[in-house]
Formats: sequence, C-alpha cells, structure tokens
Amino acid sequence: MKKILCLVLALAMAFSLVACGSDTSTNDTSTNDAAASDNATGETTGAEVLKIGGIGPLTGTSAQYGNAVKNGAEIAVEEINALGGLQIELNFQDDEGDAEKSINAYNNLKDWEMDLVFGPVTTNPAVAVAGEAQNDGYFMLTGTASSESVIEVGDKIFRLCFADPEQGVAIADYIAENLTDSTIGVLYDSSDAYSSGIYDAFVAEASAKGLNVVGTEAFTADNKSDFTTQLQLFQSKGVDLLVCPFYYSEISLVMTQADKMGYDLTFFGADGMDGVLGVANFDTALAEGAYLMTPFSATSEDEATQSFTAKYMEKTGETPSQFAADGYDCIYAIYQAAMNGGYTSDMTTEQVAELMVGQFTTMSITGLTGDMTWQENGAVSKAPHAYVITDGAYVAA
Repeated sequence: MKKILCLVLALAMAFSLVACGSDTSTNDTSTNDAAASDNATGETTGAEVLKIGGIGPLTGTSAQYGNAVKNGAEIAVEEINALGGLQIELNFQDDEGDAEKSINAYNNLKDWEMDLVFGPVTTNPAVAVAGEAQNDGYFMLTGTASSESVIEVGDKIFRLCFADPEQGVAIADYIAENLTDSTIGVLYDSSDAYSSGIYDAFVAEASAKGLNVVGTEAFTADNKSDFTTQLQLFQSKGVDLLVCPFYYSEISLVMTQADKMGYDLTFFGADGMDGVLGVANFDTALAEGAYLMTPFSATSEDEATQSFTAKYMEKTGETPSQFAADGYDCIYAIYQAAMNGGYTSDMTTEQVAELMVGQFTTMSITGLTGDMTWQENGAVSKAPHAYVITDGAYVAA
C-alpha cells in the first residue's frame, strides 16, 4: 500500500525548488516548561515555518498516550524538516489529561503564536480546548480524542481517529460474526464521554444483532481501582467475554484482579486498550488472547510501518502503539494540507484555519493508520479493525 510519506516526499521535492531555503535546527526540549517559547521542536530560519501547538498528557495516568503521540509526531517533524522547503515547529505542552490544565497549555501556545492546534490527546481536555480554539479562530486536529462531542463544537475542529460509536458498532459486529457462543458482560466508565459513547453504541448494536449480553456494570473516575464487586457479578452470571471500552491503565487492573479471583475470561477493548502491554509491573501474559480495536499494528509488514517502527524504537526503546502512529499521521496530514493550500508564514490564524478546512474536506491520504478522507463536520472516514494480542503483539484478528 502506498503510504502518505511517498506522496509527501514528491510534494516536498517540488516545493523545495521554489522555497526560501532549507536551513534547519532542532531544539528538542518539549516537556513541561511553563514558558511555551522554550518548548519547541524543529525551530528553523530562512524558510516558511508552520508552528503547530500540541497538547496532551506527558505525565499522569494517561501519560503513555500523550508521550506516544508526541514521539510519533516528532518523528514526522524530523522527516519533513529534513526534506527542505516548508518547515515545522512542534511545541508540545503537558496537560496531565486534565481539562483545566489543557486550557492553560492552550493559552501558553497562543502566547507562542502557534498557527494551529494539534490535540488534545484525550476526550475531556479536547472538548474544553475545542471550544476555545473555535472561538479564537484556530484550526484544531486531534488524532486520538474520539468522542463525537469534540467535533460537534464547531466547523474548525477535526479528528483523525474513528469515532466512539463506530468502535462500539464494530466490536458488536465482530463478536456477532466470530464469537457467537459468548456470554457477554460490559464494564464501562459512566463518568467518561469516551467510554460511555462506545458503550451506548455497543449495547444498541448488540441488541440489534441478538448478542447474549447478560449484564452491564459501571464505574466512575472516583472509583476505578477496585473492580472486584463487578467481576464477582459477572462471574455469577457466567460471563466469559467482557467488553471493556475504557483505558489501558484500568483494563490492566481488571485483568489482574480477575486473575487473582481465578476468573478465566476473554477481554475485548476499544482503542483505549492500546498501551496495556506497556503498563509498569503488569503481567502481560494476562492480556494474551484479548481483543481490541485499533487501526495500526507495529507488526504489519508494509514498508512505511516498518520504517516508522524502527525509527520509533530507536528514539524511545519501545514498540509504537496506535497513538504514536496517530501522532505521526496528524503531522503529515497537516503538512499535506499546508503544501496543497500554499501556506505562508504571514497568514493569520483565520487564514490558516480556512486553508486547513478547505484542504481536509477535499483531500484523501493513506497513512500508517489507514486510508482517510474527511467530512465537512470534521469526522474522518476510516474503518476500525479488530486485533488480538498473541505472543505479546497485536495480530490482525
């Protein structure tokens, strides 16, 4: 499959013939600095420069997501800047997965005079920042915040990941086609828009498909460390397939606690489960045979995936997750739109947003996470796929 990098290389080669130089320098210090101006990657002189303000959790319980997105994005920036021509500065701010801190990060990036917003990574911060970005005239692209409520904020807010309802429907359809004899339970976070959105769609599709769902249980952000009570209820009902549309940190706890109870069952997660194999002190053997929805697997044999995986492992010492690939694809999608639309550094925030919206709603790309086009409401057309964890790796199911 021809990947986005091939197209971008051709575009960049043509663009570099007329660009104003290609000198580059890198200042890779993006962590938690209070001053955004001290937190930029890829700062350049002598060329058109696109300043991208990134937001996501680099510390806290969702840090694995944010760091994966940031690292994947930085690889894309390094590749693009090495081509010459249009250069990218990426300034990635830590929001710790908190909406209020995400707004603070956004304001720091405004002071830095960013051109557009990349992120936030998780749903609640993304909804908060989307409102600010829409009102201020910024284009915003999140690679990972999949709740419909994010793009419903306004016409300048776009996403690269598939939506929560699409995942819920896809999980139910996969079970209906491949795991038909299962006795199903659903555990979800009722305080989280991401988890609730997938849950609602799954329950509706499961009913339509006639799946044997015998029980649903909920937890909240205030009570997400002990799942023993819910597991006991599922066990008493004979549940052997547990659908878990929430994040990897909690899923690792559920798996561990089920094992301690001697409760043997199969787990089926959404894309938020991606990362469970990297949880500190977690026995990854407990995740063997678990299913999840994700558009990316580092074990894919296509050239673009293998190249990215090798660079990511060299950079971090870790295998890239879907979130790393989402970050990478976001930067290249923004870059392609900027190249196609004739971006220049003297454009206003509103002009950049108009350019990006115009390009995103008319272009198509093939990235690490699949073939993508965008609707006018900011939603991406991209299909979720089921994977199963086998020998410590994601394998297409």
